[in-house]
Amino acid sequence: MIHRRHALGLLAAASLLPSRALANVSYQRSEFRSSLAKRFFDLGTVGTFVGYKVDDYLIVASDKLRSGEGRLPASTFKIPNSIIALETGVVADPDKDVFKWDGVKRSIAAWNKDHTMRSAIAVSAVPVYQEIARRIGQERMQKYVDLFEYGNRDIGGGIDQFWLTGNLRIDPIQQVDFVDRLRRGVLPVSKRSQQLVRDILPMTKVGDATIHAKSGLLGAEVGKPSLGWMVGWAEKGSRQTVFAMNMDCKDKSQIAARMTVTQQCLTDIAAY
Repeated sequence: MIHRRHALGLLAAASLLPSRALANVSYQRSEFRSSLAKRFFDLGTVGTFVGYKVDDYLIVASDKLRSGEGRLPASTFKIPNSIIALETGVVADPDKDVFKWDGVKRSIAAWNKDHTMRSAIAVSAVPVYQEIARRIGQERMQKYVDLFEYGNRDIGGGIDQFWLTGNLRIDPIQQVDFVDRLRRGVLPVSKRSQQLVRDILPMTKVGDATIHAKSGLLGAEVGKPSLGWMVGWAEKGSRQTVFAMNMDCKDKSQIAARMTVTQQCLTDIAAY
C-alpha cells in the first residue's frame, strides 16, 4: 500500500525528477508552467516555484531542473528545528521559555533582545535557533533529521551552522513533502509538537486566504544575502496548497519580493 505521503514523494521522483525515479504511481498528476518562471525574470533574477494543490492531487512546478536541486535551507530549517526542540523538551512552551539575548549587537535590530520561540521565529532570529540547536545536540538532531527524511540528512559543518553554511541540502520538492506532512500532522513525532509549530508559523492574510510560511535567506546573518526561500501552505476554506519557492537574491528589493513572488505564483496556479 502506498500512503499519500509516499505517493507525493514518488510522484515528484517519477514525474518532475526522472533522474530520481523510484516508482510509478498511476494516479499522479504533475505539470510544468513556464509562465511561472517569468515572475522571477520580471524581478531580474532566477528562481523556482513548486506548488502542491492538495484537493487536486496536483504538483505544479515552474521548471524541471531547479525544482530538484538541493540547496542550503537557511532559516526554513527553523521549522524542523522548532519541532525537534519541542519533541526533545529543549523548549517546553513556545510562549513561556525565554532565550536571553547574549548582548552581542547584530545588524538585524529585532534579534537584539530576549525571545521566546514564537517571537524568534517571527523575526527569524538566527542566534536563538543556533542556541536551540546546540541544546538539542548532534546526536538528537541527527536522529530527527533522519526520522523526517529531511533533504540529504547531512548535518555536518557544525551543530549551529549546518543549515546556514554546512552540508545540509534540500530541494523544493522535498520541502513541499516535509511541509505537507507537518500540515497533516503525520510526522513521526507527537501531535502536540506539530500543532504548536503550525501555530507559531508566521501568517499572512490575502483576502479570504491565509498563508502559513517561513522565509529563509542565505547569508542574512553576515549581511551577504544570496538565496531566498519561502515555504509553507496557503488555505482558503477547505482548499489547501503546499508550496516552496527559492530564488537568487542579490539586492534588497529581491529580498523583500520573496513573499510577493510567492503570492503571484499561488495566484497563477489558482491556489486561492
